[in-house]
Amino acid sequence: MKRFWRLPVSGEPVSRQKPSSKEVEDSISLRVLVLGLVILGTVATDIASDTTFSFWAVPVSTVGAIWSYYRRRNANVPIKFCIAIGMLVALGAFFGRFIGEWNDTRLNLAQLLIELQVLHSFDTPRRKDLGYSIVIGLILLGVAATLSQTMAFAPVLLVFLIMALPTLVLDYRSRLGLKPLKKENFAIKNISPANVKVVVVNFSLVIALGLGIFAVLPRFPGYQLRSFPVSAPIQVDDDFDGRNIDNPGYVRGGRGGNGNGDGQGGSGEPGEVDSNFYYGFNSEMNQNLRGEMKPKVVMRVRSQSEGFWRVLAFDQYTGKGWKISRNEDVTTVRRPSWSYRIDLNLPIMKTLTREVVQTFNVVADLPNLIPALSYPKAIYFPGPVIAVDKEGGLRSPVNLSDGMTYTVLSEVPYRNRTLLGQAGSEYPQEIKDFYLQMPPEIQDQVRAKTEEILNNYNQERVSRSQDTKSLDSAYEKALYLAQYLKQNYAIPEDPFGLPYMGENDDLVETFLFKQQGGYPDHFSTVLTVMLRSIGIPARLVAGFAPGEFNPFTGMYIVKNTDAYAMTEVYFPSYGWFAFDPIPNHPLIPPSIEEYQTFSVLRQFWNWVAGWLPSPVTGFLNGLFGTLFTWLFRAIAWFFGLFSRGWIGIFTGLIVSTTIAFFGWLGWVQWKQWLNRRFLKKLPPMERLYQQMLQWTAQKGLGKHPAQTPLEYAQVSYSQHSQETAEVIDQICQAYVSWRYGGSDPNYQNLLQRWQELQKIKAIGR
Repeated sequence: MKRFWRLPVSGEPVSRQKPSSKEVEDSISLRVLVLGLVILGTVATDIASDTTFSFWAVPVSTVGAIWSYYRRRNANVPIKFCIAIGMLVALGAFFGRFIGEWNDTRLNLAQLLIELQVLHSFDTPRRKDLGYSIVIGLILLGVAATLSQTMAFAPVLLVFLIMALPTLVLDYRSRLGLKPLKKENFAIKNISPANVKVVVVNFSLVIALGLGIFAVLPRFPGYQLRSFPVSAPIQVDDDFDGRNIDNPGYVRGGRGGNGNGDGQGGSGEPGEVDSNFYYGFNSEMNQNLRGEMKPKVVMRVRSQSEGFWRVLAFDQYTGKGWKISRNEDVTTVRRPSWSYRIDLNLPIMKTLTREVVQTFNVVADLPNLIPALSYPKAIYFPGPVIAVDKEGGLRSPVNLSDGMTYTVLSEVPYRNRTLLGQAGSEYPQEIKDFYLQMPPEIQDQVRAKTEEILNNYNQERVSRSQDTKSLDSAYEKALYLAQYLKQNYAIPEDPFGLPYMGENDDLVETFLFKQQGGYPDHFSTVLTVMLRSIGIPARLVAGFAPGEFNPFTGMYIVKNTDAYAMTEVYFPSYGWFAFDPIPNHPLIPPSIEEYQTFSVLRQFWNWVAGWLPSPVTGFLNGLFGTLFTWLFRAIAWFFGLFSRGWIGIFTGLIVSTTIAFFGWLGWVQWKQWLNRRFLKKLPPMERLYQQMLQWTAQKGLGKHPAQTPLEYAQVSYSQHSQETAEVIDQICQAYVSWRYGGSDPNYQNLLQRWQELQKIKAIGR
């Protein structure tokens, strides 16, 4: 096969041979950019995991890169032996770390990769060696992305992308066999505005597509790998029995706390809440406290579904708060020595459930209570043992502290209003013994008030959706009472606005008949006691709201001020379900829904809507709601045609064929218009090159993406006629010299030859 390889008319010479991977790489610019990508990958790992690899890896890698450049033409046999020995040592250290922390090896793998890259940097003479370094930098960035919990990773990612573009350009020039660019090649006159625009547009598209794909990426019910993030193992005393709850802000077990809260357990004495710790995370809850907490982030949660991060529940009402009556009756569960997984027993339920995986990253000190979605079935925990109380709360042998990570698998039940409304009232004796208790002094008065509210249902309807609902089930009664409290009682704006309750005062009685309201948790206490007064088992549950969702990290940011209490109601055979009577809270707390595959997209819209004015949000919701309504109606009409006999079937086929034809025709015209618009904006030489590629692609002999222009020109002699191959060769040679060499080809002559060739081919056809 005869080959025609010619030098460009002007500019830099192009290699006549395919560049060998063994050639020495002389480009300082490429080496500097590759070193920058590796450094960014190392720094990103440090930022995401709060480590200090970059303190030693960055300077040593820099020294290695400089050494490798000056020694790039030497054999460096002693250095290669030292590198091999160092890699073996690094591998041994990795396996040593792996034995201690085998459940989550991401950080250990990143450390091994950094150590290997530092050693590798002392021997990178060829372009292929630099390519390995580029891949290592990209892998480190990917590891950092999996470890990142904050937006601090975003700037590093943007800088990495900005540096990656010129790195790929220089790497491509090296593959073409072009010499490094000289200063005169960087003149402004040689830089095409169209090329700059293309780079900016492509960069913006990469960012937009990345965020878009992340937003719509389905969150499937289970992970493919059943190994979840857990922090390093913690050592605990063997005498852990799970009976004590240690809240740092409050008095516990007769010992003073280290916080500033001065209200003791459930004694009901007046006091002030701690500014950092939620008062309800105790074995006893004193609701005769006043004040508010100062917001601070305590957890970052990655979950397949948002929900109420449940901490503990109370069964005994004391008149001014709550108490866990069976606090001493807890069960300790140990994990096996070969696994971090601790399996928990689940009650038998009739309702449909879904597995939800949650990973909790603690960033501030918390009590030794483990937040989780309801009905956890397994927990991957760094401690060897946990405790489970009778109310389904999980307890740790140590306080949850900054840096702790654990993962929970919960079997969360779907909330089916119809089924729960049919649950009946045949409660087990154990449920009646513990969840109908209330002080006898207020029982008759509260029951009378509750029955009065329910009897006046028709006069005090909450919403149109309840016009056809009857209050003949426990579920509907709980819904109505929760909504009634929201609408008819108020929360004082001043955290010290309500007077303290006296020794003989009862919280529920004071709320309903004297103050006509109370603080947020008081609403939940009142609803719980009201339900108990009419024979519906209920308890108070405390935990954290989902928190603020960050659409860029995919994590829920939970603060200490997100802690609150609400009511859980028991339904025979279906278990416990929560109701939230607090004003400005949703009546039904967030939980799983029947269709929640693209939940992140919905969360992203909620985040965007939070920044928009209410009129704009309302307009957009109305607009999209109308569009989707029309779309669904059109789809329903179309599929309804096929249920109207033969005439409907033929009509549906005709309509679908017509729509498909016009859709195809519009798509073709749209693509042609976009192509003309694309070519029009290109510089003349690049426009001619792209037209040539499109023409050959139509002939079924297009350029493979992995081929360079010169490689494609060489292959064209075996695919086209001699005359056609010569024109393709000339265009490819001119394009390479213009695009990468900064020369000015004879464009008019090339254009004339190309047009003549097309005319000949058209006549021959």
